[in-house]
Amino acid sequence: MTNSISKKRGLGFYLHIYRMIVIQDIKSKMSYRSDFIISTVGMIATNVTGFISFWILFRNFPSISGWGYYEMLFLYGFSLISLTPVQCLFDNNWSLRQNVFSGDFIKYYFRPINIFFYYQSEIFDVKGLGQLAFGIGTLVYAWAKLGIPVTVLAVVELVVFLITASLIMIALQNAAAATCFWINNSFYVLDLAYKFRDYAKYPITIFGPVFKFVFTFLIPIAFIAYYPSLVILRPDEIPVLTWLSPVIGLIFFGLSYKFWMLGVRKYNGTGS
Repeated sequence: MTNSISKKRGLGFYLHIYRMIVIQDIKSKMSYRSDFIISTVGMIATNVTGFISFWILFRNFPSISGWGYYEMLFLYGFSLISLTPVQCLFDNNWSLRQNVFSGDFIKYYFRPINIFFYYQSEIFDVKGLGQLAFGIGTLVYAWAKLGIPVTVLAVVELVVFLITASLIMIALQNAAAATCFWINNSFYVLDLAYKFRDYAKYPITIFGPVFKFVFTFLIPIAFIAYYPSLVILRPDEIPVLTWLSPVIGLIFFGLSYKFWMLGVRKYNGTGS
């Protein structure tokens, strides 16, 4: 009954509900402003550390596998922006395991809306906006230093491929989090998927053949920054996989959603 009702809900309904939930979540977080400020500063400091690591690295090496300092910075900024949606909008995946094993997840079955939407919309990680700001600043700085022309087409391509990259990371986290419906130690799967994002800021060309294959076809982190950013960085040598990125992003997100919902249908509410 709940599922049949939820299918009739339109996009406008979900946007309205989401806005209301996010407002309440932000109000709740802002009541602990010191915690919010410390968390935001910590995230920015982490990203600054990554920026400094590139600077130190390129003081000793003029390029890495044919990629210069500002190109690497562009990849870094691109990856930070593309990872922001999963940080801000899907952070509740980290609590999925606890909710499933405690039995608390059963409460999400008693609302006439999509369970995936209901669960993910409960949390909006505001401090992820600090990561977004730093990522935009890094990308704009690198873009200017590289002297890439700013055109309407380039901006549109950038937005499209940033969305594509975001879908890949969201899909990886959704799938990793949903393993908790089947295995007890699923935290390590989710943590591993999260750590893979560190490799997204590097060009796939620096890895050996095995890792190239894994990071392209099995754990597609190459689509988080490398393949999408080639549209801006190297428009004269764009591989087919770059143009296929939007389709691949949609497919992976759709499969991760189905896998997540398969776990929902399996769940019996007993906990462990």
